[in-house]
Amino acid sequence: MTDTLLPNGITDSGGDGSYFKKGCNPFAATGRSKLQNRRATVNQQIIKQMRMRAGAENLLKATSNNKVKEMVLLELSYVNSNLQLLMGQLEGLNSSVEVYQNTQETANIPLIALGLKETKDIDFSTFFKDFILEHYSEDGKCFEDAIAELMDLRQACRTPSRDEAGVELMAKYSSHLPLMESRFFSPSRQTGIFFTWYDSFTGVPVCQQNLSLEKASILFNMAALYSQIGTRSDRQTIVGLEEAISSFQKAAGILNHLKETFTHTPSYDMSPAMLSMLIRMMLAQAQECLFEKTALPGIRNHFNSLMKMAQEAAKVSEIYDQVHQSMIQTPIKDNVPFFWSTMSQVKTNHYRSMAHYFVASALLDHQLGLSDDEDQQEKTLSQVYDRLPEGHSPLDILKKKDERERVGKAHIRRAILGHEEALRVYSLCHHLNKLQVLQDILRASLQRSLNKSGENEDDEDFSDYTEAPDIISKTEHRAEMEFPATTKVKVTDFFQRLGPLSVFSAKQRWTAPRTIQLHPEDRDLGFTLKGESPVHVVSLDPLCPAAAEGLKEGDYIVAVGDTDSKWMAVSDVMRLLKDVNEEGVAIQVVSVMDSNPQMPTKSATFCGNLPKTYSMICLAYDDDDKNPKSRKVTKKSSFLNFGLKNRLKSASTLSLPTADHSGALPWNKPCPTFPSSSSYNHNDSALY
Repeated sequence: MTDTLLPNGITDSGGDGSYFKKGCNPFAATGRSKLQNRRATVNQQIIKQMRMRAGAENLLKATSNNKVKEMVLLELSYVNSNLQLLMGQLEGLNSSVEVYQNTQETANIPLIALGLKETKDIDFSTFFKDFILEHYSEDGKCFEDAIAELMDLRQACRTPSRDEAGVELMAKYSSHLPLMESRFFSPSRQTGIFFTWYDSFTGVPVCQQNLSLEKASILFNMAALYSQIGTRSDRQTIVGLEEAISSFQKAAGILNHLKETFTHTPSYDMSPAMLSMLIRMMLAQAQECLFEKTALPGIRNHFNSLMKMAQEAAKVSEIYDQVHQSMIQTPIKDNVPFFWSTMSQVKTNHYRSMAHYFVASALLDHQLGLSDDEDQQEKTLSQVYDRLPEGHSPLDILKKKDERERVGKAHIRRAILGHEEALRVYSLCHHLNKLQVLQDILRASLQRSLNKSGENEDDEDFSDYTEAPDIISKTEHRAEMEFPATTKVKVTDFFQRLGPLSVFSAKQRWTAPRTIQLHPEDRDLGFTLKGESPVHVVSLDPLCPAAAEGLKEGDYIVAVGDTDSKWMAVSDVMRLLKDVNEEGVAIQVVSVMDSNPQMPTKSATFCGNLPKTYSMICLAYDDDDKNPKSRKVTKKSSFLNFGLKNRLKSASTLSLPTADHSGALPWNKPCPTFPSSSSYNHNDSALY
């Protein structure tokens, strides 16, 4: 490996002797990285077909020739078929959960991880250097290293490692985005930089010229990375389960923050409805891991312990049922992989059946004895049921052997029916059928219930129509959203040399730096200085030589002689001015320019067939037009930006069944929709 492999000529951006930033390895040949590469390829193919379809539809509207219309309609049917196939491939990638699981995982039901959103490369250099020259009146070439470092950081976020270092890497870039926005994104002008991200579920590209989409997508990817960390954890150990629980809770916390902060993100995978569903799914998986953590040491074959586990299992089933119900609502069901909704339905039935099995075991295997606490068992049983069969009471079930056995057998029958339903639903999804470990666990659970039924079977069971009551869900450890502290990383502004951000930002217009020659008379300069960094002129004597040179009250001193004074306090600047000799000293000052620019038009909106419409910029913009001569920045005399706003801101045990075998368009034209119609005009780059 040579330095030529490194982006932008950076020889060691990691600082530790490695070629890549900490938390990133774009050449990692893991199953996860290969899957992400395939996702990027499918996204490019979807864009190509969408362009072809948009062109065909435009031709269909423009032509009146019947033969041409027939050919176009034939082409459209072909393109639409290809799009459906590509959508199926993308759904298959979202269903490939096995690559995210722990390599040693053979005894637990697989969990679902979110895939990372894909984006395109962006070249900040041309616009940033022109903006620095035009707005800040400084040589943009002096900031080439800072721009390259920012671009390298963004590129590294496309291939994060699946650990806390990868999350920290994306958090670092996320922390730089507000700084970059303040420096270069003025509300009075368009930037010419297009941020393009692909919908995680449909592959549809979304484009914006402001940073809202960029910020939201980075947050989404941080949540996705936490979900991948959770699925990779070793759930056969307490430490691994705790890591999984924490990761899923953090993923839910980030998604909730994304939902509350970015309410109009023009990508359906980050719409409020979709994010609400994803939050529920992350919390459901965290609750499932909490249940596994409780069961890992072994479940005591004791009445109260079995009843407790029954309610814990019922809680997991209840949450997964809520997830499933949200997945089958329109329009979420049209975008979520069928694999996901099927998996949630399987788990709903599986854990509900497990709850009934535990209640059946408690009733059939533990008769009320003289040494048992009758009041405690009665209280426990009354808390398990919302309602009892007519004519029954908790004490009757506990004391009467026949009643106890009848209710216990009713629970085991419901357990068997639930496990059979889970296997039936499992067989409906061909992607789910690839998970052999899931099938083995479902079959082992069914067989365990059948064995329990066989142990207590008698001839009278055929005439027993007792229906087992529902089990009240309850948990001692509820999964809660957790917003990780690592999402806020303290960073150093790459463009710190431009001056304090509270003053030198992109919100205001400035005059070009003016040179004022100071000639002190009796050590009196004719003005006083005030403020922190940078200092500004106050109490200017209108008759002093400095005023004659053009100095004004309110001017900011940006340089004294050859010394940059943007970051200097009053005392430091005064120290430099004290040393002025008889020849005087030249200072550079800038003044704020009053302006009331009109707000630009929005750069992106929601897109079609979904609640709103996608941006038309993504259909009209082409990478080949990044730097056309017509877009060359005109050198103006404005300099710097002044922001007035402050920035605050020993018993026998029962084990769970396992499968361990250890052995170009007009801006005001309505945007066509996807999958009905859309086009995109970017030249597409590979992921890695």
